[in-house]
Amino acid sequence: MKTFNHRFSCFLLGNLIAFSLIGQMGRMPVFAEETEFETEAAVQTEEPAPTPDPHRSTYYDEPQSNSYTDWPAGPLIESEAAIVMDLDTDAVLYAKNINQKCYPASITKLMTGLLACENLDLSGNFEMSESAAYGIEPGSSSIYADTGEKFTMEQGLMALMLESANEMALRFGELVSGSEKKFVELMNQRARQLTCTRTHFNNPHGLPDDNHYTTARDMAKIAQAAWQNQSFRFFFTTDYYEIPPTNVMKETRYMLNNHHMMAGQTYAYDGVLGGKTGYTDVAGHTLVTFARKNRMNLVVVVLSSVNGGFPDTAALLDYAFDHFEHLNMHVDLNPVPELLPAQKELVKTGPEGCIFPYRKSVTVTVPTGTNREDITREASLLENTAGPYRIKSKYYFHDHQVGFGMQYETQVFRNIIAADQ
Repeated sequence: MKTFNHRFSCFLLGNLIAFSLIGQMGRMPVFAEETEFETEAAVQTEEPAPTPDPHRSTYYDEPQSNSYTDWPAGPLIESEAAIVMDLDTDAVLYAKNINQKCYPASITKLMTGLLACENLDLSGNFEMSESAAYGIEPGSSSIYADTGEKFTMEQGLMALMLESANEMALRFGELVSGSEKKFVELMNQRARQLTCTRTHFNNPHGLPDDNHYTTARDMAKIAQAAWQNQSFRFFFTTDYYEIPPTNVMKETRYMLNNHHMMAGQTYAYDGVLGGKTGYTDVAGHTLVTFARKNRMNLVVVVLSSVNGGFPDTAALLDYAFDHFEHLNMHVDLNPVPELLPAQKELVKTGPEGCIFPYRKSVTVTVPTGTNREDITREASLLENTAGPYRIKSKYYFHDHQVGFGMQYETQVFRNIIAADQ
């Protein structure tokens, strides 16, 4: 099978190293992210290099969020671009060059895995194709899956997320769309659906390509969609997983999540639940991190970073958890009248107001100690050709959006419109 003997030898060497350390660490991954500190056997053997001294020039780029009125000043970080966003309120707490195009590297696989979870039967099985097994760049992240090797969907997605297996990224593209080219089209379509305006994917794995780029803001939106998919969330928040012997590989594959801020790892941070790492020479380190504390669910994205992005992410999480809190707007969940200028042409007769109840309470993310009276609201009627009319309310702290709420028309309003026509 082409170069399988060499690939198998690399796998065995990786296992020997892993087994020699497993007694000391309790568990050890066989393969690692595509990082500069891998050995030929693809085993991570050392920690990221220290922070540059002196700092890189981008360290001194002041965060754009520091210009928000009455907003806590954010830290200076090595990453060229970064964002902290509340996953529940959409509030951006920290922003540094968030619209700057950067190479994503393997955090691309958040989109790949999301599409797999949205389009495939996760209880099923699959076989590795030759085109996927041998279609990746030699020496890049892999679990050395070979042609005809059988896996469960769960095993494949764990390999994709924990070990950043590039052959799995290619294979899931084939399974979802029939070919890598068609899958890339789907990736870009899904990005547009998520209102990503400065992202273009050109492969499902993130290996270098001039036409493969994203921004911190766009990647936060993709990460939010990944978080909201509970099936997919299971895979990037798992810390350790084993793939037992298969029909081709006779040894167990041991996989440890390469996000070193998870519990028990080098940069462990209380509240970090998981995420995705990435590295290529042209992209630098990229990192997506999900964390929960103080009843806030946050995502942090750092692009073109150093140190794996872990120290920057820790500084951003400290900043967010220390300076912000949720504030309940105490909206009335009972049906209440709501009349907007956009509705005047729709409602020619009938009551002065129309019934648009909130379906759930509205929470905003604001600097600690903010008063509810400091929050303003702007509402607009959303166009909708089918289904209920909706009012989207955006909540602002001065000029910065800190939350949103949705109100949906009741049947009463629909009947008013129908009768008037």
